[in-house]
Amino acid sequence: MSFQILATDGQARRARLALRHGTVETPAFMPVGTYGTVKGVLPASLEAMGAEIILGNTFHLWQRPGPDVLRRVGGLHRFEGWTRPILTDSGGFQVWSLGAMRKLGEEGVRFASPVSGDKLFLTPELCIQIQSVLGSDVAMQLDECTPYATGDVPTTESQARESMQLSLRWAARCKAEFERLENPNALFGIVQGGMYEALREESLELLAGLDLPGYAVGGVSVGEPKDEMRRIVAHTPRRLPANKPRYLMGVGTPEDLIDGVAAGVDLFDCVLPTRNARNGHLYTRYGDLRLRNSRYRDDAAPIDASCACHTCARFSRAYLHHLDRCGEMLGAMLASIHNLHYYLNLMRELRDAIEARRLPAAQAALIADRQRGV
Repeated sequence: MSFQILATDGQARRARLALRHGTVETPAFMPVGTYGTVKGVLPASLEAMGAEIILGNTFHLWQRPGPDVLRRVGGLHRFEGWTRPILTDSGGFQVWSLGAMRKLGEEGVRFASPVSGDKLFLTPELCIQIQSVLGSDVAMQLDECTPYATGDVPTTESQARESMQLSLRWAARCKAEFERLENPNALFGIVQGGMYEALREESLELLAGLDLPGYAVGGVSVGEPKDEMRRIVAHTPRRLPANKPRYLMGVGTPEDLIDGVAAGVDLFDCVLPTRNARNGHLYTRYGDLRLRNSRYRDDAAPIDASCACHTCARFSRAYLHHLDRCGEMLGAMLASIHNLHYYLNLMRELRDAIEARRLPAAQAALIADRQRGV
């Protein structure tokens, strides 16, 4: 892996990330391919809209089809027909989402498979072994995703510290296993610490001592109020090593991405574009469009007249409204193409703005346009 910063504007960086399966221009958004597919979108369509890297889910691919199948077919790239870079998450977020169904300990986490019911034990070493079979260009350490709260009770600083320190110990074990396996790809560490800036700083300082190729900010978008998330995003990314890529995990809305880029983030992922597309929630330059609203039943306009995606070039709001009402799978596919194109084009605009050193003006214009309404 190599990472070259090409331009800066404030905290924002325009960079180039070179990985085994290709180059990624950053800041970049990674479409999420949980089970080895970005739902409803062909690899060729992703390539046509300019996606340079996608995300795979270690936890779910471990469950189905399993490492043995993926080893026999030659890894995740060959399995899903994607020739460009892939980043795989560690499964930490999915384990966190199991809540009381999991039992966490120093060695790892025990839980029952949500697929088969089998008793499973995920350790940092196994997490790296699975990702090595997947052959992802970027693997993530196993971490404990610190919750914002348990029920109505916010996580205390003491609880967040204990969780953060466990993630740090797991990071060291992940690195040792990664090196033992002689994995030729890149391993990223994950900064934790909940909503406590001092813990975030301790986490990133100790992770930096491991000299990993890149670092992520985890433990956001886990139920905290939006203002709390913005506070951590404004605080943590710019404190990560300046010469290495910075990844904000699981975030978020277009406004979140704009703020994250300004805060120095290089990589983003989120399920919102495709999940919302399947539910008739479309993103446009001028705000969000709720396709299921009856006002679009006979609307001949495209989703977004300023958009150059395949969906907007050929189909009307009325047609997409019709497909959604009828439950036709093409409706979800076309909506997903539009939303992903919008996200990827937003990142292109932000990269151009950084290069031209006009990011604050572009940021203000993009947010003002979004607030105008469709």
